[in-house]
Amino acid sequence: MPLARSLSVTSLSGLEDWDEEFDLENAVLFEIAWEVANKVGGIYTVIQTKARLTAEEWGENYFLVGPYVESNVRTQVELIEPTNPELKRTIDKMNSSGCKYAAQSEEPPHVVAHFHEWLAGLGLVLCRHRQLPVATIFTTHATLLGRYLCAGNVDFYNNLAEFNLDKEAGDRQIYHRYCLERAAAHCAHVFTTVSQITAIEAEHLLKRKPDIVTPNGLNVKKFSAVHEFQNLHAQSKNRIQEFIRGHFYGHLDFNLDKCLFLFIAGRYEFSNKGADIFLEALARLNYLLRVNHSDVTVIAFFIMPARTNNFNVETLKGQAVRKQLWDTAHTVKERFGKKLYESLLVGQLPDVSKMLDKEDFTIMKRAIFATQRQCQPPICTHNMLEDSSDPILNCVRRIGLFNSSADRVKIIFHPEFLSSTSPLLPMDYEEFVRGCHLGVFPSYYEPWGYTPAECTVMGIPSVSTNLSGFGCFMEEHIADPSAYGTFLYICYTFNCLNMQHFTSYLLSTGIYILDRRRQRIIQRNRTERLSDLLDWRYLGRYYTAARHMALAKAFPDTYIYEPQEPTSTTGFRYPRPASVPPSPALSRHSSPHHSEAEDNDDEDERYDEDLEAEKDRVNIRQPYTPPLKNKSPGNSNGITRSSVCFCFVPALLYHSLSGDHQPHTPVSVCVLFLGLPVSASIYL
Repeated sequence: MPLARSLSVTSLSGLEDWDEEFDLENAVLFEIAWEVANKVGGIYTVIQTKARLTAEEWGENYFLVGPYVESNVRTQVELIEPTNPELKRTIDKMNSSGCKYAAQSEEPPHVVAHFHEWLAGLGLVLCRHRQLPVATIFTTHATLLGRYLCAGNVDFYNNLAEFNLDKEAGDRQIYHRYCLERAAAHCAHVFTTVSQITAIEAEHLLKRKPDIVTPNGLNVKKFSAVHEFQNLHAQSKNRIQEFIRGHFYGHLDFNLDKCLFLFIAGRYEFSNKGADIFLEALARLNYLLRVNHSDVTVIAFFIMPARTNNFNVETLKGQAVRKQLWDTAHTVKERFGKKLYESLLVGQLPDVSKMLDKEDFTIMKRAIFATQRQCQPPICTHNMLEDSSDPILNCVRRIGLFNSSADRVKIIFHPEFLSSTSPLLPMDYEEFVRGCHLGVFPSYYEPWGYTPAECTVMGIPSVSTNLSGFGCFMEEHIADPSAYGTFLYICYTFNCLNMQHFTSYLLSTGIYILDRRRQRIIQRNRTERLSDLLDWRYLGRYYTAARHMALAKAFPDTYIYEPQEPTSTTGFRYPRPASVPPSPALSRHSSPHHSEAEDNDDEDERYDEDLEAEKDRVNIRQPYTPPLKNKSPGNSNGITRSSVCFCFVPALLYHSLSGDHQPHTPVSVCVLFLGLPVSASIYL
């Protein structure tokens, strides 16, 4: 199914005609989502990372509405008293008579309400049904029916126009939710989605073409490490290696310096996220590495939260054994150092045969005996509640990758979000990603894809597909994505033939990354430079355009919006670097072995990092900042910053800023939830 090109950042329809400043003093923005201060999936990241940019634009006239979850409030929110009189009157009114759709200010402002996903869509439908003076926006990050269809092994993209939508939704017992999502999409003044491929999906399944595509961005400053990200990679990789030493104790018969760390992470959707394809490719990759007698070992991490009841005892034991060996080595080292010191003090060269006594050998023998292991290293780090029916574990049993000594591919399934307080792998997700060599995300259904985007801003190469919103976006804006560390696998369905091709692609990509250290550094430099392309400073303009469009449609007497179709896409595309290769598509080997003479080519390669970075910066255009025409300037309506508050669902309303603050730094905000409306500060 061919995909149409989306308009790039600098060519949004109609933006060129907005030449007057937009006065936000008489407007209030509410953003409503189930994942406000409630991490479930990627929408939490969207809202959290976009909050700073939106707050800079709207000031204290920006509010977020989400569910009140006690555990999240304790860690992210500090309750305070409101200082704004309009807000205080609203809270008092809610306390006395429940939630109202009414402003407490003398002159009601122009309200923009932005609803994310069907969970918040009911508020939008009620707004339009009750004819409230509110400009509404509805953003679907993934259609509900599309997610269910893809999870059911349906040939989705080749049959988008053929589905009986009501029947499919009814068969999956989601008809009521599907109707709510579709109603919200049709009722909204402006309908948006996060990628071009999801826009096509929404047009077929929700029967409305999105007005604007609003790609997801990141707060790149949070991940920025300038020239330090190479050092951060080395530090994080060492911490992962320490975990590997404990996990594979007794079977550590491979060279950690010849290890390639791959990972897949995200919501546990076995087929949609491509975990099934990844496992099949790993099995074939294992065969290729074994028959070619490669000394490379691939360790693949699956970071996907699932239902567990505790850590695996064998996994905990491995880390304990590793720590015991470390302590033993330090004890023997101190005893050896003391004897060496005393020998040198008296002016004698030490007798090496006497430096270690019987006690030292006994200590070391006991330590070696403790590393004996009769079983294979575990696949899963936790005890699964549904072990016999778990998709990943069942697939591992079928393909026979059990972390045996003969296998060149090892698998570690970590069914829990990473945390720096974990006794197994004490690393945050950001640290873990920095320590890996390659992220692999062969998603069949991925409306955007934050995991490869996070890899990009941290300088880690990744494999994605053109079935993901991120993959389509990078393919559109980069002339040669693989040269910048974004390896796009082009596909629309997976079968035996392109499964074999994907395995070869994964092999050449992985071996290429591991081949030459200098080329890996160059690749990471290039990958990290793409981070500006994913910054909210660029992509936030799409949301700005959506709000302006909604205001013009809801309040035509005050705002004018005159969209015009551009004659051509006038955005930017990163050029191909002057020093290519590296790229596995251009320098892949026919087998895991390659000529040692290749390593000598590094010195002859033309590469000037500063010059190449400057070329990339020249090719990035600053996006146009869209103002909006006001029909009449008018005066301020008396709403100074925090003003009108209303609640569509029992929810937590807060105004948050994203992650550049020190941990546990309170930021003054407003908190409002049904039954207990108060003000608050949020800990960031």
